Amino acid sequence: MNAPLLLIDDDAAFATVLARALGRRGHACLLAADAATALALARQPLSGIVLDLRLGNDNGLALVEPLRALQPEAPILLLTGYASIATAVEAIKRGASDYRPKPVSADEVLRALFGAGEDEDGPPLPPEAPLHPRRLEWEHLQRVLAEHGGNVSAAARALGMHRRSLQRKLAKKPLPER
Repeated sequence: MNAPLLLIDDDAAFATVLARALGRRGHACLLAADAATALALARQPLSGIVLDLRLGNDNGLALVEPLRALQPEAPILLLTGYASIATAVEAIKRGASDYRPKPVSADEVLRALFGAGEDEDGPPLPPEAPLHPRRLEWEHLQRVLAEHGGNVSAAARALGMHRRSLQRKLAKKPLPER
């Protein structure tokens, strides 16, 4: 059996679902929800690392270099729900192997960590269709709303938009994920 993957994400539900999906594909996973646990678990052999950009009070970007020092050969995939070109460039400069926006599938994680090509059974994995911009916008609005405890007025202020505009955008049913 290969060395396990290390999943570092403070969203326990996301990490658990991803770990199960990766387990079904033959990859054991260790879970960490904060920087201290992640660095402790990274002292053992790992086949790859999946790291969230925002870890509660910790910053995933700041963890890339210490993780790279502990695991010089392991690929590091940085995931984020707040993707931007600036953070992607910074992540790669610090030593991340790849950078992907959430949501992400287990197959996409494996492709990012170990390269495109074939899954364990041999046939090539189908290409992932990118999310539609309206779907990405709706998910971002939902995240900001959740960060503000469901307070539409506070979320609208954080987004720099009028409360009614935000309500209208949230009321629209998003396009299917894929």
